Amino acid sequence: MKNLVTILFAFVLTSSLTAQKMKVEQGGFDFIKGQKEINVEFIYDNMTLLKKNMTNDEYVKEHSAELEEKSPGKGKTWEKGWVAARELIYAPKFLELMNRYLYKDHDTKFGEDLTDTPYTLLVETIWVFPGWDAGVMKQPAKVTTQLTFVETANRDKVVLEVSSKNAPGDQWGSSFDDEDRIGEGYAKTGKSFAKMLAKKAF
Repeated sequence: MKNLVTILFAFVLTSSLTAQKMKVEQGGFDFIKGQKEINVEFIYDNMTLLKKNMTNDEYVKEHSAELEEKSPGKGKTWEKGWVAARELIYAPKFLELMNRYLYKDHDTKFGEDLTDTPYTLLVETIWVFPGWDAGVMKQPAKVTTQLTFVETANRDKVVLEVSSKNAPGDQWGSSFDDEDRIGEGYAKTGKSFAKMLAKKAF
């Protein structure tokens, strides 16, 4: 019993030490007020994973091979889900939370393919830790992103840049799919960022 309490305390302590941190790197918030729509693009080109900072290709190759060894065909199926999660889970989760806090109260809509808008938000994934769930114990996912507003007509013109580190991805109960946990990390990023924008811009 004592050992279990120690393990649980260490888990809680570790989780608290890796809480999400958001920092304004450059720019200001004045441009957002009065904007009805803001375009959003998601970038995964240079993302790394795990403490080893593996590239996406390295991670997919290694993890797929591990799954194939356990059950032929499982690795290939996982690969398809891993890629599809970007459009089916990560982007929708982020946008849902952004709009929940900014569209209803401030009439500012964030969405993909809004190419006629003055500003575009680039959501660049920097680092991901998928986390794990063993039933009794689990480790939430972590998502680190760079959130950059640029002029849509001139992508070199940065008007606001915010770094978001270690956004936690977790759900009530068990979540055995890496993509679901990571998706919650994007939801947490969207929620925290929306609250920051609401406070600073409006």
